[in-house]
Amino acid sequence: MAPGSSWLRGAALYQIYPLSFLDRNGDGWGDLDGVLDGIDHVASLGVDGVWISPFYPSPLKDFGYDITDHRAIDPRMGRLATFDHIVHKAHLRGLKVIVDLVCGHTSDAHPWFAASRRARDGEFADWYVWADPRPDGTPPNNWLSVFGGAAWTWEPRRRQYYLHHFLSSQPSLNLHNPVVMQALCDTAAFWLERGVDGFRIDAVDFFAHDPQLRSNPSVVWNAPEPPLKPFALQRHLYDMMHPSVRDVVARLREVVDRYPGRVLLGELSSQPGAGQRIASYCGPQGLHAAYTLALAKQPFTAKGFASALNGTPRPESICWSFSNHDVERAASRWLPAGADPERFNALLASLFAALPGTVCLYQGEELALPNAALEHHQLRDPFGITYWPEFQGRDGSRTPIPWRSDASNAGFSTAREPWLPVAETHRALAVDAQERRPGSPLDIWRQAFRVRRNHAALTAGGVEAVEDKGSVLAFERVADGESLLAAFNFADEPAEYSLKRKPQLVALDLPRPPGAPAPEVTADGRTLVLPPLSAFLGLRTGAG
Repeated sequence: MAPGSSWLRGAALYQIYPLSFLDRNGDGWGDLDGVLDGIDHVASLGVDGVWISPFYPSPLKDFGYDITDHRAIDPRMGRLATFDHIVHKAHLRGLKVIVDLVCGHTSDAHPWFAASRRARDGEFADWYVWADPRPDGTPPNNWLSVFGGAAWTWEPRRRQYYLHHFLSSQPSLNLHNPVVMQALCDTAAFWLERGVDGFRIDAVDFFAHDPQLRSNPSVVWNAPEPPLKPFALQRHLYDMMHPSVRDVVARLREVVDRYPGRVLLGELSSQPGAGQRIASYCGPQGLHAAYTLALAKQPFTAKGFASALNGTPRPESICWSFSNHDVERAASRWLPAGADPERFNALLASLFAALPGTVCLYQGEELALPNAALEHHQLRDPFGITYWPEFQGRDGSRTPIPWRSDASNAGFSTAREPWLPVAETHRALAVDAQERRPGSPLDIWRQAFRVRRNHAALTAGGVEAVEDKGSVLAFERVADGESLLAAFNFADEPAEYSLKRKPQLVALDLPRPPGAPAPEVTADGRTLVLPPLSAFLGLRTGAG
């Protein structure tokens, strides 16, 4: 490991969304006992660590990200002792454990907010972001919530508005208040003392805003209709991404640095300049790595990935995530029309294995689960309910994991109706069915992580010579004593890539589904021929 780097660099993580992972008490909600039972499955993939999404007490209006107690376990989810068992078992299996640290907001049912909303004085009066109305009674400025509507809600007891970047039931904490920051730092220390190896820091870009509360300028919109989500009609200069975000991150880094080997992984927004912000927030006094869903929300193209690789001065600080609980699953979102889903899955797995920095696999992605199609009455996500049917929300990526193809609720729960339905299309992709089939998506992902783990250039190496040529993305991964050429055909038709130099290339044995052809180098050594939706990794063994 390079001096000053962390175990997170080059690591492969697996995200568990506990509510949908495995239900062991039969109430229809995933729980920590289910996480405990599922650790062996995660370890079998060959990943280095697990990120466990929120399990804290919550009204579940935003399904875990609206917290009422940062240092406890929601009764639906289990007990603190069970969490301790998870950490212990994961560590025995060689897995690091990261948990969510939600610093920017709480639930409006949190005791802190209950005290803060009562009056403008008292111990908790300044723990949240409060502002007076304009003379005409309207909110202090034009800021909008990501989930729709104004980012301000009137509180009659204080005769003031409070800020919320998401739901009105998620009031924003005042992170400029040193007492608030100390409470969050103490919370971090609480979990670090219990043995966690770091934190996934939620919504970092929203930690700080313009202290003058200036209104955002508008975006010139030339389309025939306005966007579905009015948040896109503003340039977010003042409501988020204020330079003092770095001060908040630095305070959190001070805490984890007191515990050797612990890390911070940040979530950044999809606003323009995410690559530059990754470079700005990461470093010796900041995050160890960060990810943005900007990539996941763009078309699946070689050009898009090349731009992402070239778009940050610190590609080793990127955490790549193709899917998670906030976006449509990649198996549906990016699959070319008419393409073979299993070939596409193998391409994603090989690309994942070759990327620099950290990679994070979302639960069910190893099974190649497509997004579940839900009816309106089945939705839980307030984001989707607001924008239905044009935007169907996040529930389609949050449906339960299928464990046993022939069991009730595919083995997720014995409840009559789980909190979200199990997609019938997922049964054939259940864990037990894939375990029995060589070349299944699950087998492919295990092989891909094995390739990544066995080559220093893929885990610790730098990235060079990034280029896109039509449907082909190519780059070099280089570490001391090892150089690899990586090339990927994003199209569902053959493509060729001209090799710039002619040393011997020894092709690595990348995972492919049965019957899928392998890429080939032409006899003159000048051209790499890539079948549809294919990947090539070649170890250089000579000088050009």
